Amino acid sequence: MKGGKLIVFSAPSGSGKTTIVRHLLEQKELNLEFSISATSRDPRGDEKEGVDYYFMGLAQFKKHMKNDDFLEWEEVYRDNFYGTLRTEVERIWAMGKNVIFDIDVVGGLRIKRKFPEETLAVFVRPPSVEELKIRLKKRKTESEEKINMRIAKASVEMATAPRFDFIIENDDLSIALKEAEDLVATHISKDIPTKIQEEE
Repeated sequence: MKGGKLIVFSAPSGSGKTTIVRHLLEQKELNLEFSISATSRDPRGDEKEGVDYYFMGLAQFKKHMKNDDFLEWEEVYRDNFYGTLRTEVERIWAMGKNVIFDIDVVGGLRIKRKFPEETLAVFVRPPSVEELKIRLKKRKTESEEKINMRIAKASVEMATAPRFDFIIENDDLSIALKEAEDLVATHISKDIPTKIQEEE
């Protein structure tokens, strides 16, 4: 697989990474296309097939895993899988565009390891875990139990931040958006040395 640049944004749920990614996609000069992840879970809210995710049943997802169709995949919660299909990145590179990802921290780091020179890996850090819980509650899309699961997972995810190329503190959204724009523009225009070495 060979093509354009890869830009990974990872963060705990509620950190604002999706807002940042959507903003970057609107900056036409960056020539970005969103990498649509596959997931074994059901759609939430007004999520659409082939726009937000490729929704597939657990059996179908596991069949793709067995066939080595994913660049990365992760069981985020029990029987709740997310992954990036190789065909998705190939589709975007064939368009002559750079790929932007909004994915789990484990998946983000796997992409970075597979494509160290092509990938810019950015971690979006919320002001605090308490603020994260407030943001998740405001969404009103999940139960208290699910929110508590996300908060517990967030503490683990925050510990991975130093393994990314850059950390954006999303305290003031306008500042975070500008910082993200500058990082992506720089990465697209020149090579950025990788901080993550291939793990043994």
